[in-house]
Amino acid sequence: MKTQSINSNGITEGVIWKQLLSFFFPILFGTFFQQLYNTADAVIVGQFLGKEALAAVGGGTGTAINLLIGFFTGLSSGATVIISQHFGAKNEERVSASIHTAVALALVGGIIISVLGVVFTRPLLLAIGTPDDVLPLAVTYMQIYFLGGIPVVFYNMGAGIFRAMGDSRTPFYFLIASCLTNIVLDLLFVGVFGMNVEGAAIATVISQVLSTVLIIVTLMRRTDAAKLRIKKIAFDKTLLSQMLMIGFPAGIQSIMYTISNLIIQAAINQYGTDTAAAWAGWSKLDQIFWMFINAFSIAITTFVGQNFGAGKIDRARKGVRTVTIMAAVSTLAIEAGYFLVGRYGLMLFITDSAVLEIGVSIMHYIVPWYITYIAIELLSGAIRGVGKSLIPTLISVFGICVLRIIWIYISPAVSPTLFGILFSYPFSWIVTSLMFIIYYFKGNIYRIQMPRQH
Repeated sequence: MKTQSINSNGITEGVIWKQLLSFFFPILFGTFFQQLYNTADAVIVGQFLGKEALAAVGGGTGTAINLLIGFFTGLSSGATVIISQHFGAKNEERVSASIHTAVALALVGGIIISVLGVVFTRPLLLAIGTPDDVLPLAVTYMQIYFLGGIPVVFYNMGAGIFRAMGDSRTPFYFLIASCLTNIVLDLLFVGVFGMNVEGAAIATVISQVLSTVLIIVTLMRRTDAAKLRIKKIAFDKTLLSQMLMIGFPAGIQSIMYTISNLIIQAAINQYGTDTAAAWAGWSKLDQIFWMFINAFSIAITTFVGQNFGAGKIDRARKGVRTVTIMAAVSTLAIEAGYFLVGRYGLMLFITDSAVLEIGVSIMHYIVPWYITYIAIELLSGAIRGVGKSLIPTLISVFGICVLRIIWIYISPAVSPTLFGILFSYPFSWIVTSLMFIIYYFKGNIYRIQMPRQH
């Protein structure tokens, strides 16, 4: 197969911290704009429609959406790793075949999400104890959202393809365009036309379609081995198997994370609509930390994947050490910011004074524990970068999910308060971080073999 040369990038060469930062910041800002999809919904809905509508588009609703979306995002991480390894090895034929397999996987995944999402929305919301005054609005919002399953999955897969090749800027630009579209449509549908939560959901779906179109057009216009050709979209069985071996455990991990969070949401819902709304508002502000740590995780996964593919093991290890220092400094700065101005951030989503006070108390309890989480995200990202996904999944499922669920069921006897429930977060973070640190340094992760070349 004759292809044009793959564009070069600096991930496998140059000063490590500079290359990581140049890759990290577009991911961070891109994640920020991606979060603005639902955040814009929450701000506008909360201001125009009240706390019941806010609870319907945030909190438990967002967690329920992540149950399906997160699984297919996990699958896409397998494609990102395989593409990055072949890209680092400069195997142009495998890069092309991997991209077309990834696109086929995204299309199938999007259809599955739409069907499952529409069918299981109400049972899922009932299972987590969604308050009666919130349930009808939440069902409407989620079902419309899930009808846009293909663009949701396709954008995440497309962004992963670009990042695997060292390009974190292109998906960032697309997100800016689609997010601004979402905000304008939110204001138009909800603020001007007076639509309820369905207006926010429709605005989100339209903006996601825009980002998907931009991804497809840009890939089709490439002139190298990464060019997308519609007729070539199909599954390569070997590559699909490799992607699923890495991505499927990550997808299962995402489901388990979400299930544990849904159980926590159900426990929080028992405290009433004010607490549910406070949790929904805090969940939006909480995303600032997760944007940073997830961006570092994506950056180190691609960095390790490309350098592992290129045979530069020492550089991969140094990258992990460097990104850990960056993440620790960033986390401490973010924690300080929450305590200084976090209340004002919550006021963007919450107008009720009683709800605001609950949100502030939740924030002050959780924020100091962030620093205990960073090893989980960074080391699991590095381990997946070398193509090893099962062990990180087992560690995460046990540490984050199983222990968290156990704590939720014993907390009424130990500490029968809201904060007794919330302790499940730091408890699970600390235990899981220790397990990842031990495995990373004792597990010889860099000794596994690259995927076979064909």
